Amino acid sequence: MSENSQKKGLAIILSAPSGGGKSSIARALLAKDTTLVRSISATTRKPRPGDIDGKDYFFKSKNDFLKMINEGKLLEYSEVYGNLYGIPKDFVETQLQQGHDIIFDIDIQGAQKLKTILQNAVVSIFISPPSIQELRKRLEARKQDSPEEIDLRVNLATKEIEHAKNYDHVVVNNDFLTSVNTIYDLIKSERKKREV
Repeated sequence: MSENSQKKGLAIILSAPSGGGKSSIARALLAKDTTLVRSISATTRKPRPGDIDGKDYFFKSKNDFLKMINEGKLLEYSEVYGNLYGIPKDFVETQLQQGHDIIFDIDIQGAQKLKTILQNAVVSIFISPPSIQELRKRLEARKQDSPEEIDLRVNLATKEIEHAKNYDHVVVNNDFLTSVNTIYDLIKSERKKREV
């Protein structure tokens, strides 16, 4: 048996409040280390400008998504801001069995479920904004949400930050590149621990 087939991959969970930088950090980590694999979620939310089906998300109708739930094809799923999000089971299990480390860019609900399902394979990292005021500025700057949606996201963020203590690591995203390097160092450290 080869060394690679014996070593299971890591499930690297990145969570943050909306606008906290988790998607941008995930993209930077994937660019920095081409051995990392990005988990692609299925969702019922409408694509944003520039979103590509099968690359950013698997965009599904509500009926198709419910069918995936009924057929047990999702590792976990949850409703966020009125949209359904879920992680396709086969893709994740195959990648981990092959020894690939997967990055999950998911919310707190999803993170808790994945930790229960994948247990020892999980390394969880919470990316915290420097402040709620800074988070509001970032959400406004990205110009993707209405003022009402921004208020909703900021209110939810306050509650989400309280869950940071349930994660293996917390990184405050003051500076993007510093945050990327800090998280990459954490991943390398976790890989070393598992080699022992």
